[in-house]
Amino acid sequence: MAKLPKVVVFDMAGTTVHDEDYVNLCLQETLRAAGVEVTRDDVNLVMGYPKPIAIKLLIERRSDVAPNRLDERAVEVHEEFLIRMNSFYETEPSLREIEGTTRTFTELKAMGIKVALDTGFSRPTADIIIGRLGWDAAHLLDATVTSDEVAKGRPHADMIYRVMELTGVTDSADVAKVGDTPSDLQEGTAAACGWVIGVTNGSHTESELTPFPHTHILAGIHMLPELFAGVRP
Repeated sequence: MAKLPKVVVFDMAGTTVHDEDYVNLCLQETLRAAGVEVTRDDVNLVMGYPKPIAIKLLIERRSDVAPNRLDERAVEVHEEFLIRMNSFYETEPSLREIEGTTRTFTELKAMGIKVALDTGFSRPTADIIIGRLGWDAAHLLDATVTSDEVAKGRPHADMIYRVMELTGVTDSADVAKVGDTPSDLQEGTAAACGWVIGVTNGSHTESELTPFPHTHILAGIHMLPELFAGVRP
């Protein structure tokens, strides 16, 4: 049995932030406006990746953009995606946390566990969401890292390592990574986290997550305090 983690690193959309396919739909709409037709399943295959990389992969797979124009086109489409996504999160009245997220954060902190977020969003988008949900005002978060702040986003381990730097954790065995996508599980595995936990309340089902290395698959993050209860610190 893994020891009690010192920090839990949560994904945002689909894990801690309610997402009725908002990100998926926004990516589809942005790409469609750019002349690239993609489906929900196409987007789900790259969900959790840094958005510039996800967009580049989708353009590459679903359009006839010349290879020497691919990077430039991906940048253009990503800029449009950010405008759409930030506008959505700034104004959408239905924006809310996954039920029980604040309670889970509070219970983990009461157990002496630090709480962090990492995300495929850019810093401006993440800050909009965190601010609107009031997590910053409540001082619930010990660290947040976005994909544009590291050299490589998911499925690489860079964001986990940055969280460790920010929280003073030196051994990745003391880290729990929690997310709703295969790239979350791959990230936790790449960082050799002691806990790699998938949740099924987001974009992927249990059967879609199970093939990827993990320690647990849970219905949602509300189950974490019970999971950690009784584990030796």
